Amino acid sequence: MKILAICGSLRKESFNKGALRAAIEVAPKGIEIETFDIGVLPLSNQDFEKKMPKVALDFKEKIKNADAILFVTPEYNYSISGVLKNAIDWSSRPYGDNSWEAKPAAIMGVGVGPKGTVRAQIHLRQMFIFLNIFALNRPEVMIDATGKFDENGNLTDEETKDRISELLKALAAWTQKLS
Repeated sequence: MKILAICGSLRKESFNKGALRAAIEVAPKGIEIETFDIGVLPLSNQDFEKKMPKVALDFKEKIKNADAILFVTPEYNYSISGVLKNAIDWSSRPYGDNSWEAKPAAIMGVGVGPKGTVRAQIHLRQMFIFLNIFALNRPEVMIDATGKFDENGNLTDEETKDRISELLKALAAWTQKLS
């Protein structure tokens, strides 16, 4: 099973990037996780929909070729990051060519504090309605970064790694159920 993972944080030592690296590390047998750096996408602009930049077309193709999607989102101002919203906008356009159509997806995220990324994840789920993304409801993985990452942003907490592995197993089962 091929999962495309998208991290909504660009910071080099981002906790969310660390959680994504952990997901790749703990992925159950038979699951291949590919990533795409959404930071390379230009700002979404409908003027370019008829002749999209190659990087946007490549991103759309990676989404279409994936069996499922893993969103790894930080929380900025009670929502997702602007860079993640930009990526979603590029890949859902032009109208009638929504790359996300009927894709199974899971969400996880890391924040600093006990609520993790709960509001960002709820907002992302709201967008999934329009995009027709089929979100996995459980398990929810909202990680409080406190004491769980080393100085390089690597996830060191084994219990959290186990939760991420369970999320990936559930996403694989959800994807098979939907196919």
